[in-house]
Parts: sequence; structure tokens; C-alpha cells
Amino acid sequence: MPTVIVCDGNEAAAWGVVRSRPDMVAVYPITPQSSLAEYISQFVADGILDADLMDVEGEHSVLSVLQGACLAGARTYTASCGQGLAFMFEPYFRTPPLRLPIVMSLVTRDGISPQCVWGGQQDAMTVREVGWIQMYCETNQEILDSIIMAYKIAEDHEVMLPVNVCHDGNYLSYGVERVEVPDAEDVDAFLGEKNVNWHVALDPERPMAVDPLTGGALGEGPGLFVRYRKGTCRGMQNAIETITRVHEEWAQRFGRRYAPLVEEYRLEDADFAVVTIGGMTGAAKEAVDAARAEGEKVGLIKIKTFRPYPKEALLHAVSRVKAVGVVDRSVSFGWNSGPVFQELQGTLYQLPQRIPALSFIGGLAGADLTIPHFRRIIDTIGRALSGEVPEGPIWVNESDADLA
Repeated sequence: MPTVIVCDGNEAAAWGVVRSRPDMVAVYPITPQSSLAEYISQFVADGILDADLMDVEGEHSVLSVLQGACLAGARTYTASCGQGLAFMFEPYFRTPPLRLPIVMSLVTRDGISPQCVWGGQQDAMTVREVGWIQMYCETNQEILDSIIMAYKIAEDHEVMLPVNVCHDGNYLSYGVERVEVPDAEDVDAFLGEKNVNWHVALDPERPMAVDPLTGGALGEGPGLFVRYRKGTCRGMQNAIETITRVHEEWAQRFGRRYAPLVEEYRLEDADFAVVTIGGMTGAAKEAVDAARAEGEKVGLIKIKTFRPYPKEALLHAVSRVKAVGVVDRSVSFGWNSGPVFQELQGTLYQLPQRIPALSFIGGLAGADLTIPHFRRIIDTIGRALSGEVPEGPIWVNESDADLA
């Protein structure tokens, strides 16, 4: 039987790590991830997690030592966010082309300057093109379950890529909910036998080069580099099928079902929809339900997997409505919009008809996104059906004083 506990999102992530049985963990604390590092450390100290816990001097070393461990066949885990992720960037960029199936929690936080240590998704969105799979969680239960599923996805022989399981700093990291921790034996059966380094087989008895210099007069030249890039892209596309299959296997075994790529909520007869990602989705669903009770035909499209980009799933969802509004918890500076909105534009372009699309930016620097916020967002998207489409992004929290 599963164990029922009440915990915050960071502890839920730590329990997902416990059940996944990594061999090595290296975590350097940084707000709002710090308590996750503390939970992991306590679990190791108490003998709940049987793993080597590496004590290193910073995030760059965190991921560097885990790369070596993964190459040697260890299942590995880490967590970071914000400036820690920035300090980690060099080995972070290096992990996907080496095809290392490391699982890492991103407890997302906004960008620094003006000084900020609070929630947002700027850090995760900034690194979305580096080659890590990205899955975003709505609840603490989804955090725990997604950590476990991430190992099965990352270690699949057709994928072999690192996975970020992203959960919102402040709101999920510190928010407390009821969570079911599955039995260890059931998770062991779900994950199967560890087989992490079959593709590299780093072995002192069989010396080999890892990450050879390519291009120019040294190495094999650009052709080898291209093969690395193509292989990483192929693994990312293979992950779409693997993510879908693993989520279905989870639902069959544990009875909790999550949309693997994109969730369609009350979309069956909707005229327009709000698009969300991460922990904001709960408040958005409540607002959709309230608007539905008043006769508004609104639905919701929740993005669970953002990398690989779920193009076909999103195309299916947006093809069912006549207008969409995308709520981002981060900024794409070059496009004067949110990054999810920016990317959804490419999907909308493939529709046979043009539909209005609105960009909303909110929840920056830990600001709340409440049901009243989403009611106002829904009203604005609804007006777009009659041609009232504002120019540029709508900054949701800028006029919070007007909320009743």
C-alpha cells in the first residue's frame, strides 16, 4: 500500500528521488530549491536513501561529478534553479550531446536584477534549447510521480537524454498538499533494472575517449559534430512516444493519470481557450469552471511537456477553438511576449484558418496568479472573438490594485 503524507513540493520531489534509487546525488542549495537539498541530505543521513551524496563547492562541480558518475553507470540526480543553473551552464549544455540520462529538478525562479529570489519560470525557459527534456508539474503529487517517470524516460534506449522536472518556486516548492508515496517494490518493478551506461560503457579495462574534439584540423571534423547534433535531435523526437508510453504505464500501474504532453480541459465545445504551464493551472481551471457556470464556452490547454515541443498535440488542441490566450510566467525579451506564446505562434501558423492569439505575462518575481486574474484573462480572450485584440503583451499583475 502507498504511504500518505502531507508535504511541500520540494519534499515530494525528494520522495520521488528516494523511490527512484539513484546511486549518486549532488545538490548545492539555492532558493527556492534549498529545502529540497536539505530533504535529500536528511534522507541519506537517516538511511532512507542509499546513495552517495557528493559535497562539492558549487553548481558547476555538481553536474560535472554527476557526468562522470553517469558515464561510469550510476543513476544520478540533482536539482537547481536561477543563479545556480547559470553557474552550472557549461556542464549543463554538455550533458545532452553526451546522451547522459541525468534527472534534475528545476525549482523555477525568476531572473536576477532587479534582485529577486522568488518564483517564476525565466530560468527554465532561458535554457529550453540546450537539449534537456522539460516537463512542468501542476501539483505536488505530479512532482513526485514525474521524478520517477523521468528516469524511465531518460534511460530509454531510444532517448538517452537528461530530463528536467520543473516545478514552480514558492507556490509548489513551499505549498503543502496531500501526497501518496508509492511502495518501493512497485516503483522498482515500474523502472526495471538499471542500465545507464550501455551506450558508453566507461571501463578502466577498456579505455575510450569521451567528448572528442571535433572540427578544424583535429578530430574527425564537422561530420562527427553533425552526427552528435542529429543524434540528440533524434533522441528528443523519440522522447515524444516514450513520454506518452511511460505516462500510460504509470496510469495502469498506479492509477494516477496525467496528460503526457498536453491536457485538454473542458475543450469539447469551447469557443476559446487559455493556455497554461506549471502550477498556475489549478487556479486557471477554477476560473474556467466559474466562467462555464455563467455560460461562457471557455476551455483550457495545459502544457505538461515543453521539450520536446509537443507540436501535434498542441495543433490538435488549438484547432478546436477560435481564439487562444497564452499565460507565461517568463519573458521573451526579443519578441516582447512570453516564450510559450512565441512558440505557439508557429503551431497556429499551421492551422488552415488564422485565429486571434493573445500574450499574457504574469506571476513574475513570485507574484500570485489567482482565480480573479484568470477571470479577467478569460474575459479578455472572449472579447477577441469579436475582433478586440490588444497589441503587445498584457502584463497581468501590473494592475493588481484594481482586483476586487
